[in-house]
Amino acid sequence: MSRKSILSTLIGATAVATLMLSGCGDSGGESPNAGLLDGAELTAGSKEFTESVVLSQITSKALEDAGASIEDQTGISGSATVREALESDEVDFYWDYTGTGWVNILGHTTKDAPKDLFKAVSEADGKNGIAWLEPAPFENTYRIAVKNDFAEKNGLKTMSDAAKFIGAHKDQAKVCAASEFINRDDGLPGLEKAYGFKFADVVELDLNLIYPQVGEKCQFGEVFSTDARIKANDMTVLEDDKDFFVQYQGAMTMRQETLDEYPEIAKIMAPISKKLTNEVVMELNGRVDTEGEMPEDVAQEWLEEQGFIGG
Repeated sequence: MSRKSILSTLIGATAVATLMLSGCGDSGGESPNAGLLDGAELTAGSKEFTESVVLSQITSKALEDAGASIEDQTGISGSATVREALESDEVDFYWDYTGTGWVNILGHTTKDAPKDLFKAVSEADGKNGIAWLEPAPFENTYRIAVKNDFAEKNGLKTMSDAAKFIGAHKDQAKVCAASEFINRDDGLPGLEKAYGFKFADVVELDLNLIYPQVGEKCQFGEVFSTDARIKANDMTVLEDDKDFFVQYQGAMTMRQETLDEYPEIAKIMAPISKKLTNEVVMELNGRVDTEGEMPEDVAQEWLEEQGFIGG
């Protein structure tokens, strides 16, 4: 081991000792999973958007509290890229969605999705050596949104309403969307085909730039249904009245060999996942996106409040 590595180890050990001592004070609480993952060395991954990073931080903090050492590789751009990182052992876990698993990973279409999508995805992906832990109750699906006043003025409540409006008003038919949504079969191409319309212009933007540009550069915008910026930017989410979008239920995915080595991970994460409702996830996202908090701080505070980790 190099001198630098030894020094880093000593500093890290000192910091851990300090944290452990401070946790024994009046304000602290004992970790419910202390020691379950002692010696485990894991790498956390996530996609680039806020929710994925927050979920990864929640997972990392919970596993660290149980004794694991976590390397952070969050913020990977694109679903295909982070999935490849998981398959190639560059990361050990990240959160994904059943719809993404069904369409983009397993190669199905939005039309042949089974009723129990999680079961179908987890069983099929299990053959690829990827485990899907028990899903959380929240669902984060793609949606199209417009400004509240624009929706009210033009009577837009559903995607069918939008399709009619776009057909008659090509001068007001511009959509802001991120690269992945523009190119995915369960994104823009499939949506236009399902509703029988075509946007007059597609403005490609980074996902985080879309929300403030709806009503500015574009009349319409791609959004995620659990994103707190929908409310913060006075937006109306158009109802998917033809049920084009498949279910995007959130679940932690990880390499099966990692889960086999550390089965305690499933035990640790199960009660945490159950608490991640639509309302909770939207609130956590909002604390990052609209209040400017750091994802790791939001994750730490929420886990402590819920009693999942020692304070």
